[in-house]
Amino acid sequence: MEFTREAGDRTRLGFLANEVVLHVPGAATGGAYCLAEFEGPGGDMPPLHVHRSVDEAFYVLDGVMSLFVGDEWAELAAGDSLVAPRGTPHTYRVESDGARWLVVCSPAGFDDFVREVASAGRNLAPPALADAAARYGIEVLGPPGALPGGR
Repeated sequence: MEFTREAGDRTRLGFLANEVVLHVPGAATGGAYCLAEFEGPGGDMPPLHVHRSVDEAFYVLDGVMSLFVGDEWAELAAGDSLVAPRGTPHTYRVESDGARWLVVCSPAGFDDFVREVASAGRNLAPPALADAAARYGIEVLGPPGALPGGR
């Protein structure tokens, strides 16, 4: 058995309100998954969205986050995790002053979306963000603050 190490370059990317490090890009896993570390400010909440063909797992390193997945809501602190299965509307909100968390997406592809959005800059207009998301099988369902099920 051969062991190879291909890791991300540790570059911090500006992705919406977050800083992101792509620790394990999809290319390193043959597209099976990717691993990214996010750091976001208090109140950070991306648009309500759904990944049509990707499962997304969250693992909180520091801080407190609320995750809204389908009809479920959970508050997660350091050491807690939650999966947003493909096809399930979800979003999160950073409840503490800031938070750091890992995201594993399977299969990979989310890492390419992060790179594309980061290259466009933090002030990507909502229609451009929705267009970019659609290229990666992500459907934006509502603006930041919108919750699954119209809560």
